[in-house]
Amino acid sequence: MATKTIQYDNIYLNLSSQPGKLRIAPSGLGWKSSALTEPFTLPLSEIRRFCWSHFARGYELKIILKNRSPVSLDGFAQEDFDGLASFIKQNYDMGIEQKEFSIKGWNWGDTEFLGSELVFNVNSRPAFEIPINSVNNTNLSGKNEVALEFSNVKDSPVPSAQADELVEMRLYIPGTTSKEDVAEGEDTEQNAANLFYESIKERADIGQAAGDAIVSLSEILLLTPRGRYDIDMYETSMRLRGKTYDYKVEYSSINRLFLLPKPDEQHVAFVIGLDPPLRQGQTRYPFLVTQFIRDEDMEVDLNIEEGLLREKYADKLKSSYDQPAYEVVSQIFQGLTNRKVITPGNYLSHHGHAAVKCSYKANEGQLYVLDKYFLFIPKPTIIITTADLARVTLSRVGMSVSASRTFDLTFSLRSGTSYQFSNINREEQSGLVRYLESKNVKIHNDLADEAQQSLLNAALADDDEEEGDEAMGETMSEDEDFRSASESDVAEEYDEDVASSSGNDEDEAGSG
Repeated sequence: MATKTIQYDNIYLNLSSQPGKLRIAPSGLGWKSSALTEPFTLPLSEIRRFCWSHFARGYELKIILKNRSPVSLDGFAQEDFDGLASFIKQNYDMGIEQKEFSIKGWNWGDTEFLGSELVFNVNSRPAFEIPINSVNNTNLSGKNEVALEFSNVKDSPVPSAQADELVEMRLYIPGTTSKEDVAEGEDTEQNAANLFYESIKERADIGQAAGDAIVSLSEILLLTPRGRYDIDMYETSMRLRGKTYDYKVEYSSINRLFLLPKPDEQHVAFVIGLDPPLRQGQTRYPFLVTQFIRDEDMEVDLNIEEGLLREKYADKLKSSYDQPAYEVVSQIFQGLTNRKVITPGNYLSHHGHAAVKCSYKANEGQLYVLDKYFLFIPKPTIIITTADLARVTLSRVGMSVSASRTFDLTFSLRSGTSYQFSNINREEQSGLVRYLESKNVKIHNDLADEAQQSLLNAALADDDEEEGDEAMGETMSEDEDFRSASESDVAEEYDEDVASSSGNDEDEAGSG
């Protein structure tokens, strides 16, 4: 007679932080822990096969599922195998495959796709396995290197014990490989790294999109990172598809949205703040900066059922849009991400704009003055919260204030970080000062000190000139005396009277 259930204590589910009790029954299995309010259950109909291997906490029973990622149960003892194998054979009519992992420590091997996992093998033994649906982005970093970026969005109800986690992996894949051309019926040589990259993209998309996109936006211009991208927007995430790079962005990682008219009065910028930032090799992009032509219209229909639209997106989305492009995109993002779109407030520059033109280091851009933020775009995109400001300094380095038409603005944060924006028109000074004063921000105006110093230097220069004139007058009078005295001496030596008197003296001496 078959055993109805078996139970194991101190079993960890998917590297959970706390152990729980595992109970296996003919209809499936269940796991319960004090860390969860509801037990984790898995029906027999979803189970494809079982694997047994030496793992982090003793031995692991890995359950391969039909339609989702595998389930890991570890914490077993070696002697538990016989009882498990017997129960599974009797009740599920399945065996348990015993797998040995490679422990050589080599960093080279072969990759293969097994179901929903990418397996890295060393000498035909798995070294590690990666669930495909955890791959958030993949990019070709050079001719033979493929970068895999992993999602840190926790969609599992089981709390993880991992304080640190892997966010990126790079695989160097040299050489070429053959690929069967279905149309031609022949094998063609293709770059191995490129083929692996295309395979990852294809498989990662399966786990990413459960259905069609709600809306697809074509040829959207991004200033950061630079290029034109197609944006496919789903219920919980979006995908940016460019000529070189593809990105998947979870809506939960979007923390701010800004809609900003540019001072040229021809374009509008839509800025998307990300945490964690988008990664492109070693470069991080905490903001996506898109740009639209102000007069460009867009007409789109959302691919969403009326019932779901009324139930989930009531007063957030419309079934169709026919408006300026920047309004359509910003409203769709606001509805799907449930984030407020921040627009300029009451501040106006000298020329009536929400931003002032300036430079950050060697990059020219616009500094937007918003109700709670200062935002510099396009590159690098810098956001400064007014509540984090310790001091703002107005200065101009290396030039006389009286001759300068621009000034610098330095933001010093409470954290110790500082940002200096230069080449701001002097016409903007009074408006910026009034805004900072209204936010109770401490202002240090070096321009006033420099102006006073400039006036003092000018006054001292005038005094020096007057003293110089007096000194010159005295010198000139002394020179005149010197010249008159010299001229008299010369006259005595070369005057004709001198010769005649000399002759008279000789005559007198001769007559004597």
